[in-house]
Amino acid sequence: MCPLRMDVSIMCHRRGSSWVTFFIVYTGMICVFTHAQMKIPPETVQKWAITLSEKINAFASKYSGAALLQKKLKDVEPIVRIEEVDGARLVLDFSDEIERMLGSKMKSVKRLADTAEDADLYHEFNASLQFDYFNALLVNTMDEEGNFIELGGEFPLEENEHFNKLAVNTLMSDIQVPTNVYNKDPDILNGVYMSEALNDVFISNFQKDPTLTWQYFGSSTGFFRLYPGIKWTPDSNGVVAFDCRNRNWYIQAATSPKDIIILVDVSGSMKGLKITIAKHTINTILDTLGENDFVNVIAYTDYVRYVEPCFKGTLVQADLDNREHFKLLVEELHVKGEAKVKKAMKESFRILADARANGQGSLCNQAIMLITDGAMEDFQSVFEEFNWPDKKVRVFTYLIGRDMTFSENVKWIACNNKGYYTHVSTLADVQENVMEYLHVLSRPMVINHDHDIIWTEAYMDSVLFRSMAHSLLLMTSVAMPVFSKKKETLSHGILLGVVGTDIPLSEVMKLAPRYKLGTHGYAFLITNNGYILAHPDLRPLYNDGKKLKPKPNYNSVDLSEAEWEDTEDSLRTAMVKGETGTLALDVRAAVDKGKRPLFLKNDYFYTTINETPFSFGMVLTRGHGQYMFFGNVSVEEGLHDLQQPDLSIADEWTYCETDIDPHHRKLTQLQAVVRYLTGKEPDLECDEILLQQVLFDAVVTAPLEAYWTTLALTGPGVDEGMETAFLGTRSGLMRVIRYAGSEKRVGKKFLTTVDKENLFTLDHFPIWYRLAAENKPGQFFFYVPQDDVNKGRNTFVAVTSVTVTEGKRTALAGAIGMQASLDLLERLFLSIAKQPNDTDCSDVDGICPLSCESIDVNCYIVDNNGFILISKERGDVGKFFGEVDGSVMAQLLKSGLYKRVTLYDYQAMCKNVHHHASGARPLLSPFYGLVALLKWFFSNFMMFLLEFNICGLWHSDHAVDAHKQKKLELVQPCNTEYPSFIYDSSIRETNSIIKCGRCQKMFVLQQVPNSNLVMLVVQADCDCSRQYAPITLMPKEVKYILP
Repeated sequence: MCPLRMDVSIMCHRRGSSWVTFFIVYTGMICVFTHAQMKIPPETVQKWAITLSEKINAFASKYSGAALLQKKLKDVEPIVRIEEVDGARLVLDFSDEIERMLGSKMKSVKRLADTAEDADLYHEFNASLQFDYFNALLVNTMDEEGNFIELGGEFPLEENEHFNKLAVNTLMSDIQVPTNVYNKDPDILNGVYMSEALNDVFISNFQKDPTLTWQYFGSSTGFFRLYPGIKWTPDSNGVVAFDCRNRNWYIQAATSPKDIIILVDVSGSMKGLKITIAKHTINTILDTLGENDFVNVIAYTDYVRYVEPCFKGTLVQADLDNREHFKLLVEELHVKGEAKVKKAMKESFRILADARANGQGSLCNQAIMLITDGAMEDFQSVFEEFNWPDKKVRVFTYLIGRDMTFSENVKWIACNNKGYYTHVSTLADVQENVMEYLHVLSRPMVINHDHDIIWTEAYMDSVLFRSMAHSLLLMTSVAMPVFSKKKETLSHGILLGVVGTDIPLSEVMKLAPRYKLGTHGYAFLITNNGYILAHPDLRPLYNDGKKLKPKPNYNSVDLSEAEWEDTEDSLRTAMVKGETGTLALDVRAAVDKGKRPLFLKNDYFYTTINETPFSFGMVLTRGHGQYMFFGNVSVEEGLHDLQQPDLSIADEWTYCETDIDPHHRKLTQLQAVVRYLTGKEPDLECDEILLQQVLFDAVVTAPLEAYWTTLALTGPGVDEGMETAFLGTRSGLMRVIRYAGSEKRVGKKFLTTVDKENLFTLDHFPIWYRLAAENKPGQFFFYVPQDDVNKGRNTFVAVTSVTVTEGKRTALAGAIGMQASLDLLERLFLSIAKQPNDTDCSDVDGICPLSCESIDVNCYIVDNNGFILISKERGDVGKFFGEVDGSVMAQLLKSGLYKRVTLYDYQAMCKNVHHHASGARPLLSPFYGLVALLKWFFSNFMMFLLEFNICGLWHSDHAVDAHKQKKLELVQPCNTEYPSFIYDSSIRETNSIIKCGRCQKMFVLQQVPNSNLVMLVVQADCDCSRQYAPITLMPKEVKYILP
């Protein structure tokens, strides 16, 4: 106690002799100072740390059986062969496999195109044709009398595993027709009748290649033939808005790459509905562009204004980011002034001419899209100067509104510049009229019969989106145009449509099996534009409240945004050029949702996939990623151990190909392996190397099952709170035993099928496996799981790696560990971290007896990345220590015990506070936001009806829809940097005093030997929060200043 404190505060308000005041204040300061000089004996904390190390390591070793497994591996080392992985050879082998797979899809599409063209050649158009086809919307629909309605006959459907468990008809295709297209129009009926010939080819293709998914023919008249046939679901308004002609695969196949300047009139005459139609027209044109196209948008009145000033005088790639950026800016356009198209035309021609001259842009088609309600100027001189006589630039004109006064002028512009004129009087007219330009641009291809096969960028399948993990969402499509071969139409260049098929990218990446790449190794695939098709670090979804949504830019993530350590873009440049080679990089990687940094030396190997615009790359990590080991056991011995109840294998890996024969599709991978090895399914195609590895691992790990069972059933029993023992091997094999029943387990979901982060998946090894791999073999790594499944932060995991050695080579064989309730660890810690009252304190300099149960100190167990495992406050568990005590963490950083590691996230989502509008605008009126919202709603309502489709199976526009509502969203894509921390294990102990205003805080840190933990004992009664802010892991948005 310090009785002078009250006197000091009182005397501060009195007038008295100065020496009395000085004496009392001075005495008070001594009292405060003396009170702050708590002394925590480092030697006491050291003893606790040593004892804790012995206890927890003995506990983890006992219940995991790690020593037994390492001994078994040591015993088999004489029969083990360790080989160095030849990355240069492996990348070529993988790419060859991928090339064969994609080649088979291209052959299927080519057969469809040939059949469709031949069918059209021999089909005579019949204007009065009557043909009752299967309409996907109407099939299996009956009238009130129980009879099938017209176009809605009986169409058997059966749930199919291969098609996402949808009800399909694998014996027949059916027809989808958009609501705005008459389903019995003569053009539709003739096209449907002609394309019936595709049914047999669909079935034949599927029989030849059972890994095929959806096959289809999109007609230029608007109907869509799909195999296998399905029952189509309209949107909530009963509208079928899906139009195959709007899909990216159709547009890319129907046209060549193009440079587009969109020129929009924003003069005063365009007010009201006209500007709304014009904006929708711009957005629809933008939706017809892809990665291989280039674009700019210019608004004009009596002067020229780029909607994005940063893009002045140039063309930009029409990727998703840029298209959606333009859409946001177009929404902000306002009308005023008088239209002068001449200056805008000159500017547009100059941009396109510069692109041609400098070898920029698409180096193919060029066009100007003029959107206006009239043209009164003398504009002929512009065309004479810039476009005639060669007419290298086509000009397409869109007359907006019902007024036809200037229609002849606008039509003249298009017709004299190899373009096309359309009149758009309502919002409903926009879609069909915009699509006309695609047919014009496709004519040279049709006349020359350029059957170019195209591949799309990655996109999401909405059915998969609802039911599967994000790594399995992405698809690509391969498509091919279908032309008329009739002699009388050859010179007209008639495009009949486009055929194609979808390929899940997860199926492609299975051809680069995880087990050959090591713990931290991975494979990836990119387009010739540098955009990622598949990469384990690609995160296409984000959490919007409780829902997962696709990010607006999910399919335009550049390789440099995932491989950001390649600051020179050497890897990206080489792969975009289609080169074959290698690259070594020191990288900062992270596991456990970016919280735990790893320093790796990666070797990158890359090559091109012939006949596609794709490049394939793979990564091997030096150290354990360099080696694979092989050991032989008999099939009989391995099979016996493989069928034990505690064993499972990675169901997302391909041990045996179960997707070829329909009878195998319901088999799990373990069932398929057993049936193949027992001779019950000899026709299964299996990975013999992987099977040999999993058999060997099953035999070597078999003694653990008996060991764990014995522990559970004999002796004094299992410690209360001990829940699970587990192991995993490089072959994807896992063994798990539950020491406690489900009703007693705190970590009920740990290592269950929903706990993806802790299982072997297509994308990654489990978190615990990767953490153990970077830890010293035989030394346990302790941590608290805190992912989306293990939210309670009430369990802990201890895991270590096991290895095999041959000569000077050591290979990682697997990881083994245990999981228990945090209560168990707390009981163990508190039984150690206190001195009894009768402790001999004669030689102790400081508090004695010392106890972590005392209110005088706060005790923590913290891991090597700064996360708390034990604290008096259970709410602190799992938090970063700097958030709980910023003063001590600051001192630890200053002294170098913990080091800050800066990581970057170029796929982050940040709150959109400022938006694109002027920051001053909200000051004008509190109702401005409401007015803007209503304006947006009415201008986009028809667009929503025309374009929204809940099924979206074949080129989902989730991302586009997300962008259209971007103004209502709270987050947008951004780049962030964020800190992570790592302990310097060479420093075993420290203690220090932190000055905090009127008090001083002492703390002692002691490393817990043979672990990744430290023990911290901190003085509790000195609050330093005013002087030291918390140190958090919050990411910070990276802002860029454009020159």
